[in-house]
Amino acid sequence: MHTFHAEHLWRPDGWARDVELAGAGRGRFVLPGVVDAHSHAFQRAMAGMAERQTAAQDSFWTWRETMYRFAARLDPDSLQAVAAQLYAELLEAGYTRVCEFHYLHHAPDGRPYADPAAMSRALVAAARETGIGLTLLPTLYMQGGFDGRPLDARQMRFAHSVDAYLRLVGMLQAEALDDARVRVGVAFHSLRAVPPEALRAVLDAVAPELPVHIHVAEQTAEVDDCVAARGARPVAWLLDNAPVDARWTLVHATHLEPTEVQGIARSGATVALCPTTEANLGDGLFPLRDFLDAGGVFSIGTDSHVSTSLAEELKMLEYGQRLAHRRRNVAAAGGGSTGEALFAAALAGGRRSGGCDAAADGVVVLDAEAPRFAGAGTADVLDRWVFAGHGEAIDEVWVGGERLVAQGRHRERTAIAARYRAAIARLLAE
Repeated sequence: MHTFHAEHLWRPDGWARDVELAGAGRGRFVLPGVVDAHSHAFQRAMAGMAERQTAAQDSFWTWRETMYRFAARLDPDSLQAVAAQLYAELLEAGYTRVCEFHYLHHAPDGRPYADPAAMSRALVAAARETGIGLTLLPTLYMQGGFDGRPLDARQMRFAHSVDAYLRLVGMLQAEALDDARVRVGVAFHSLRAVPPEALRAVLDAVAPELPVHIHVAEQTAEVDDCVAARGARPVAWLLDNAPVDARWTLVHATHLEPTEVQGIARSGATVALCPTTEANLGDGLFPLRDFLDAGGVFSIGTDSHVSTSLAEELKMLEYGQRLAHRRRNVAAAGGGSTGEALFAAALAGGRRSGGCDAAADGVVVLDAEAPRFAGAGTADVLDRWVFAGHGEAIDEVWVGGERLVAQGRHRERTAIAARYRAAIARLLAE
């Protein structure tokens, strides 16, 4: 059995020297792999295609129209090609597991494929092809708003009844039993898309240990609609009406009152922050310092994949807070390293979001010869990685003792990229 030698391995309690790991090689600065806690893989294919003004007040809601038009073109083959490209990029960026929040279930006209799990299987196939760990989160989507309006034609490919949804989850769970890298959880698209009785029915039916994810309080319009329909803000309603605990991940949770900040922290739920997407969509800024002071846990997601860089997500998170507070090193506490504080939080929260145990899915070897690390020691290497450069500065990535990235490139990058380009050409020609 070959072993990988880490000269310096980062652990939550500090750097350890001369550690032997599964694999065959060595690295000077080695990090545990991080879970990408929130992904819509298909949206990687439209990144950069929604940057023209379509309304005087462009917002998430106008961006969503572009997304719906693009989503209508995808089928299982093109989804697999797009997801494989994304997952290879995520591995090259230091993510070793991805939580796929998956609601693109049916054919564009809303009719189920002959195989009702065809789109889910495309994501599993892409994960197996690239070697990334996958927490698949088939997502329930039932109505068009808090008022219970029916889905419109563009949303019908997202739709399930509770019974059909539970059959899909059960099928995917059974197939994942023999694959150590694939886990299956459940997700509710949002409070506006899932009525309360359906949310409760799903929670009553699934195993209590499964990870549970939900979009919540991303937009102020969503908050206002929830107050009008249910007499409470979204996070407050969820905490009062669902068994929110450490297996839950609340995605975005951008717009919070202080009591909601405290409530999430007390519940043990993780908040999945997606800084580059939240900035791209003009969502707003999460109250990070207040949340951390309350003992809250956060993870990092790439969401719409306008960026696939872990270092960039961490930097964007911190810089947004600096702009809001007009001071530096907001995420750090007690004089410690901001880069280490951000990385430690993303690592721990990501494992919760992904339904992982304490063992990392893989390891990431930084490129110690990159100029940004000249003269670096363990005290500042994470700060330099996050704040002092452009590009990933990653040499190798290992998952399950298998080297998937070498010299910064995924081992199947050329073939995956060729299929991706062909798929995009077909999608844009339609």
